[in-house]
Amino acid sequence: MTDTTATPSPITARDHAQLLAQMLPALRQFRGKTMVVKYGGNAMTDPALQQAFAEDIVLLQLAGIQPVVVHGGGPQIEAALQRVGKQGQFIQGMRVTDAETMQVVQWVLAGEVQADIVGRIQQAGGRAVGLTGRDGGLIRAQKLRLVDQNNPNLTHDVGQVGDITAIDTRIIQTLQGAGLIPVVSPVGFGPENESYNINADVVAAGLAVALQAEKLLMLSNIPGVLDKQGQLLTELTPQRIDALVADGTISGGMLPKIAGALDAAKAGVNAVHIIDGRAPHAMLLEVLSGQAHGTMIRAQ
Repeated sequence: MTDTTATPSPITARDHAQLLAQMLPALRQFRGKTMVVKYGGNAMTDPALQQAFAEDIVLLQLAGIQPVVVHGGGPQIEAALQRVGKQGQFIQGMRVTDAETMQVVQWVLAGEVQADIVGRIQQAGGRAVGLTGRDGGLIRAQKLRLVDQNNPNLTHDVGQVGDITAIDTRIIQTLQGAGLIPVVSPVGFGPENESYNINADVVAAGLAVALQAEKLLMLSNIPGVLDKQGQLLTELTPQRIDALVADGTISGGMLPKIAGALDAAKAGVNAVHIIDGRAPHAMLLEVLSGQAHGTMIRAQ
């Protein structure tokens, strides 16, 4: 019997040339523009995805885009807390951070996670510099007053969790001017030199606004925001977000992510997308393909 299974044709040089030509409009549109990327989820723990992410960041910079990476580190922090005999606690998606937990957060984020990201970007051919919100006075913060989502008269004490009060972008712009890729850990400082653990999605959104970024990309462990049937919601408006929070579709760790994305969209960031970080080269697909991926957050 003859095998009729079709063999995929190899990609030719002409195919490559056509793909590059299709990217030209996006490259022209974004050249010289800042793009903030929130890096988290499986993309930070799977070796193949880690390499793909670093390569994508370097390629975007080579294409004339100025990427700024803001990273999380929830799984790494949780593992470190367990090693010192502490159990992580969350309220409305925010990690409760006492003084001992704050110490763990700082050394994991800046000492472990950030160093790994910087190293991978440099291994991929880029030049990256790691920062926390303390460096160059980047992120000033105050203690977060977490209002209960069901009772606005009730607040929760989540310890040394910060609410951003000011962002000074000069150190970021200096690094960009030198051709370096900033990698930011979400730790801020207060008026008494105290440290604050700040949600990485909130930091990414705040930096996107302060830098007047063209795009904010939030890498997640899901294809985007899903409805109760598990279907992807390709666009969300403030009204739709309110309804999804009210019925419990958006909850937990997704709350600060959506809030930050919406704040950025309202403040003028042209494109805010939550995309699937589990997909190899998800950023390139979003930025250069000319097609929408994940969930786009609209200001109205």
